[in-house]
Amino acid sequence: MTQRKPMKFKYFYQQFSTHISIIIVAFLLLSLLFAHYLENLVYENKADELISYGEAILSDIKEAPLASDRIIDQYSNVLSARKMSFSMFDRDGNLYLVNNHGPAIKNLPRSDWEKVTKGQTIVVQSDYKSFDQDGVTFVVLPYIDHDKFYGGILLTSPISGSIKMIQQINKILLYTILISFGVSFLQSWYLSRIHVKRIQRLRDAASQVSAGNYNVHVDSSNYDEIGELANDFNNMVDKINVSMLEIESLENRRRQFMADVSHEMRTPLTTISGVIEGLKNNMIPEEDKERGINLVSQEAKRLIRLVNENLDYEKIRSNQIHLFKEEIQLTEVLEIIQEQLGLQAEEKNDQIIVDASTDLFVLADYDRLVQILINITKNSIQFTANGTIWLRGKANHNHVIIEIEDTGIGIDADEVENIWRRFYKADLSRTTNPYGEFGLGLSIVKQLVHLHNGDIKVFSEKGKGTKFVITFPKQSSLK
Repeated sequence: MTQRKPMKFKYFYQQFSTHISIIIVAFLLLSLLFAHYLENLVYENKADELISYGEAILSDIKEAPLASDRIIDQYSNVLSARKMSFSMFDRDGNLYLVNNHGPAIKNLPRSDWEKVTKGQTIVVQSDYKSFDQDGVTFVVLPYIDHDKFYGGILLTSPISGSIKMIQQINKILLYTILISFGVSFLQSWYLSRIHVKRIQRLRDAASQVSAGNYNVHVDSSNYDEIGELANDFNNMVDKINVSMLEIESLENRRRQFMADVSHEMRTPLTTISGVIEGLKNNMIPEEDKERGINLVSQEAKRLIRLVNENLDYEKIRSNQIHLFKEEIQLTEVLEIIQEQLGLQAEEKNDQIIVDASTDLFVLADYDRLVQILINITKNSIQFTANGTIWLRGKANHNHVIIEIEDTGIGIDADEVENIWRRFYKADLSRTTNPYGEFGLGLSIVKQLVHLHNGDIKVFSEKGKGTKFVITFPKQSSLK
């Protein structure tokens, strides 16, 4: 049995119906309350007017009982002009001194009559049957003298005029409601359309992101939640964009790394394989066998160095390298580098010169400092023939500075920044090395210098040599 899909109720209609229903309910409640208040106000004013006339009549008659006929005639003329009438009754409810259209009190409910006999004033806003009239507002005022009930006065006023006034006011109120409803209808429709369009733009943008387009932005603001949502959406897209660029960059670097490693390993492996096959099949003359074995040994060492450098580089990048810093006499380290690489320098007919003060100390990890200096010095030897390599040490107020300068072939200006890249290959014309590579050495050097909170710069000019300047922050001697 197929499950029925729930009926959709568009957000526009939800917004619109919510606004309109709230406005309608609010207007209806306000209209009812206002009409009720107005009606009560009209009847209360009418009742107050009747009570004031009744009290005046009773007061005048009490002061001049012999002139009661004249008083009644006077008030009859005044009240009839205002479409009011009155009647007086005795303690038994019998009427006397009734003016031209005075009402009878025979239909007054017993409970109301008992209230009157106890001195209470009865006010009825409207009644259509009790006094045989189409509808009146009436008041009954008791006449009490020395706490004794002698009768009272009944005053009435037709409510037709009041009803007409209330109807007229209600009519005006109805027109006002209709006009307000029309304006509210248009405003609600307009606002709902604006909100729905803004949400639709967010929805379209989200669809584009889900389809793989991360260069989409929506109009944003800070004056409501939808605008803030648009801001958050744009921030999210920007972060996705950055992440995708990083992923793409990492993927490109991964491909490049695999290609570089494959290329780097192919040559020594090919050399080792060729020499071993030659030795195995006796294709190498006896006098060249020792040279072939030495070549295999060198290429094997080169492979080991390549693997170790890769491991080192990845450890540094993943923060797995821990430095053990200590105060190191710089002259001693530079002389050790001079001694270790002296034979390599002699092979290229190079001279290594140390120039540093014996009282100069640097705060660093000893093994990593030696690794930094050996890598750079080897690089200088590699690209210098029949020249000089200086290992200098000096200091200023805040830093210890190490300079490694050679008189080699130098580096093109457009290649200077590229030497820090892994497996970067220099122009083959600039070196007698068959591969012309910087390898991983300088990439590791830069990472290690940064781990020491230091800085490294290179200055070079084609045909005029290269100078590496390493700067370490100076710190107080260890106690």
